[in-house]
Amino acid sequence: MVADSSVFVLIGPGGVGKGTVARLLTQRDSRLWLSRSWTSRPMRTSEKGEEYVFVDRATFEAAIAANEFYEWAEFHGNLYGTPIPSPPAGTDVLLEIEVQGAAQIKSRHPGATVILLLPPSQIELESRLRGRGDSDDHVQLRLTSAATETTVGRDLADYVLINEDLETTITDLLGILENVRQSRD
Repeated sequence: MVADSSVFVLIGPGGVGKGTVARLLTQRDSRLWLSRSWTSRPMRTSEKGEEYVFVDRATFEAAIAANEFYEWAEFHGNLYGTPIPSPPAGTDVLLEIEVQGAAQIKSRHPGATVILLLPPSQIELESRLRGRGDSDDHVQLRLTSAATETTVGRDLADYVLINEDLETTITDLLGILENVRQSRD
């Protein structure tokens, strides 16, 4: 981990739009580097393969044993984790992770800025989950865990944003990044 990098952690319930927001943020802010997480879950039909490093459980567990993760957690029976980041010089790190992982990051790196992204409503969250091709069972599982993720996320978060309008969310996040950077300098 580069000492002069700020760490920004984007969390929120599954389906809230973290992946889209993270992708757009890194496209619009050249000083932001997205750390690509690993997962042991299968790729969704709506995914292109660049969202995660998709590995089998044995490969993931071997990386855990080798202490290669900055954070990792098991969520709904699948493993998710962030390899120890090595961002390019002069860039800040963006982590798009689960709430469990954010708690690990905060304990390891108290100066990390945690941003909780929330949906405008449960109905919209359900619509987004279905829109990405999740099964009915998985949608229900995600909706059930969203309440806990939101409660825990609010306790961890330095900022809370409602992802109702994507452009507004990106503009607000770019402002947060700039404010954190200015306070760091």
